[in-house]
Amino acid sequence: MTRKEKVAAGVPKGPKRKKAYATRLKDERAEVAKVTLKNYRSSARKMRLIVDQIRGMEVYDALNTLKFTQKSAAPAVARLVRAGVASYEEKFDGERVDVGTHYVKTAFVDGSRMLKRLRPAPQGRAHIIRKRYCHVTLVIDRIPTSDED
Repeated sequence: MTRKEKVAAGVPKGPKRKKAYATRLKDERAEVAKVTLKNYRSSARKMRLIVDQIRGMEVYDALNTLKFTQKSAAPAVARLVRAGVASYEEKFDGERVDVGTHYVKTAFVDGSRMLKRLRPAPQGRAHIIRKRYCHVTLVIDRIPTSDED
């Protein structure tokens, strides 16, 4: 039976895989705290060096690592981690984020807008200077235990 014949006969459609996937993603997002830092004045390449250090780390280990990281964007990422902790505590009615209980589940950096400026060059030409920005996204979640499978 073709699709047109099914529509003409009034055969009801079954649940779609797309809808099932969307509801599963929605349920997963309800259990974590997601925070983003948008349009930060640093290139995504430089920011990824910092974010790669803390991905998968326990929250307080990540804060301690960022505290001693010599990159200029490290304090901004540390503020973002602290905001994620506060967001988690607010979302789950004051559940405390203690040492060894929560970790940075997901951390990624995306490129953002780019300011373009012209710099004079020899013989009447001009070079483009790109001032790059980035978005940082962190997800804070509870560390899974062996009995939570």
